[in-house]
Amino acid sequence: MDYISQRLGSVQQNLKGKHHVSGWVLPKQRTSFAPEGTWTNADLDVTPPERQLWTSLSVIGYWLSGILSVQTWSIGASILVIGLTWREAVWTIIVGSVVMAFAIAFNGAPGAYLRVPFPVWIRASFGYHGAKFPIICRMITALFWHAIQTYTGSTAMTVMLTAIWPSYANIPNHLPESAGTTTKGLLSHFLFWSIQLPFLLIHPHRLKWFFVFKAIIATTAAVGTTIAVCVMAGGSGDIWDQNPTVSGWTRAWLIVSTLTAQTSSWSTVGANISDFTRYVKRPGSIYYQTIVFPVICFLIAFLGIVSASASKILYGEYVWDPLVLTSKWTSPGGRAAAFYCGLAWMVAQIGVNVAANVISASNDLSSLFPKYLNIRRAAIICTVTGGWVMVPWKIITSAASLLNFMGSLAVFLAPIVGISISDYWVVKQGRVEVSELYNPRGRYAYRAGWNWRAIVAMLVGIGPVMPGLAANVNPSLDIGGAKYLGDLVWYYGFLSASLVYIGLSMYWPARETLLPPDTLVIDGIKESGNLETKLSWKKDEES
Repeated sequence: MDYISQRLGSVQQNLKGKHHVSGWVLPKQRTSFAPEGTWTNADLDVTPPERQLWTSLSVIGYWLSGILSVQTWSIGASILVIGLTWREAVWTIIVGSVVMAFAIAFNGAPGAYLRVPFPVWIRASFGYHGAKFPIICRMITALFWHAIQTYTGSTAMTVMLTAIWPSYANIPNHLPESAGTTTKGLLSHFLFWSIQLPFLLIHPHRLKWFFVFKAIIATTAAVGTTIAVCVMAGGSGDIWDQNPTVSGWTRAWLIVSTLTAQTSSWSTVGANISDFTRYVKRPGSIYYQTIVFPVICFLIAFLGIVSASASKILYGEYVWDPLVLTSKWTSPGGRAAAFYCGLAWMVAQIGVNVAANVISASNDLSSLFPKYLNIRRAAIICTVTGGWVMVPWKIITSAASLLNFMGSLAVFLAPIVGISISDYWVVKQGRVEVSELYNPRGRYAYRAGWNWRAIVAMLVGIGPVMPGLAANVNPSLDIGGAKYLGDLVWYYGFLSASLVYIGLSMYWPARETLLPPDTLVIDGIKESGNLETKLSWKKDEES
């Protein structure tokens, strides 16, 4: 009891200090690169050796955690329903994921080699203040997807609880239709959000165990679901004999648009991958992603296609959603399986939110307000905003145009990824002075903190595809031939921004940001006592 009293007294004393804004100021750390007059915090600093814990297995677990989700399982539906076959579905999934895998691996290099998160690294490309634009773009995207994934997780919670107590499905609804949800749905959402919250507060470098656990439970559930449905149906169905219902140019452009959709669906994590690669033990392990990522994408989507085909024999229709599929299992054994699958997909959705959404948005938010927010404080703000303030059940049920808009945010993210990769690998060739990334008046200040080359490249990558974004928000708009460029939104944005940025940087180089060719880049941090000296480069004294 004495311990509890002491803890309560400590909490009470701590809350008293939060009555004023000054009480929320984070202690400025002695190891920070930030000069006097600016602020940073530990979560934005270079990753120290004791936090570089991720092995190659951790990277594989991370991607199993990020990819294993209800959305990945169902991705084949969006291709087959529009008139294409499983062959086009498999082809677009493989090609689209391979392209994004290379983008992810190369964009993860700054985190792996420089040991900094995305909000810090991107200052090298856009400038100290210009970096706020890509940071805000990515943060908004992550918040909306956090809202959507949280709502999907609450659906898994409903399946799990109904498997234990079938009467849970019959909870009376006391909410008006305008609420966009039911009493049961809101209760499930609260329970899932509450379970998810502690995982969002764990620091990323300590989460490798969770990613491995999720990989095991979600994989067994996905494979088990497919086997069970095929056994009950006596086979995998007739989807293998399906013929396309479209032809000619219509079919060709549908393939192009679905290829773009598969690639752009990973734009958020493609942009923020440095937030995680900063924790790897060996920088070279990031290149395993070029193999792991497309293989996992293909396998999970393929399981969804096979299960949907078999489900038509059982239920008379293609059931693409694994949660809807398992909710149909009502026998005693079926309910046990439904409980396990509901639990697995619930863990899967938590993993997606951790890997691709909340940590990303938290890093972004803490970089915008580093004096007051670290990752943990920012995570609380993000999950309250995404889980409740944004009313995710209304996003899902009554705003299809908003979902189209969110899918179209690749308009902004693809050029950002392209500029980031081009700057690190081509323009700066991996030679970056990390300490100057924290200095608003340092090497990467450019002009008043903005790199005009990156801004021009962004405008070129965004401008021509904006009509497509407008059409997604309002489908009644006639944008003529611009719709075809909209079908190439990710590839156009990535390639055009990359080429323009490289061209401008070659013809009008920002010489103050370029280190000499004989600069020796070293990995991460030079330790002296209590981590007082941090370097990312030094002059080769022998040259």
